[in-house]
Amino acid sequence: MEIESLTRLNPVESLRDATQVADRESSESPATSFKSLFKQAIAEVNRLQSEADDLATKLAAGDIDDVHRAMIAMQKAKLALDLTVQVRNKVIEAYQEVMRMQV
Repeated sequence: MEIESLTRLNPVESLRDATQVADRESSESPATSFKSLFKQAIAEVNRLQSEADDLATKLAAGDIDDVHRAMIAMQKAKLALDLTVQVRNKVIEAYQEVMRMQV
């Protein structure tokens, strides 16, 4: 059994990659670069969810013997979704705070 590398989970490198994408797109309007960065993040969460669902289905059917790989994929998907929900909550909280401001 081969152990999968966890180098993709390095948050510093992920943040650096996201910053590089944002820098490359800084020539575009700021709304466009944020929009594309947001779309990429949501697409990655969706990909992780799909991969976890696929592995869970295969595991339940008995098609794969590597339970560890399936569990790791499910945890990655759960963490990605939890992070997405927390970011959404912070955005909504910031919006509500701005709306409460008196001008």
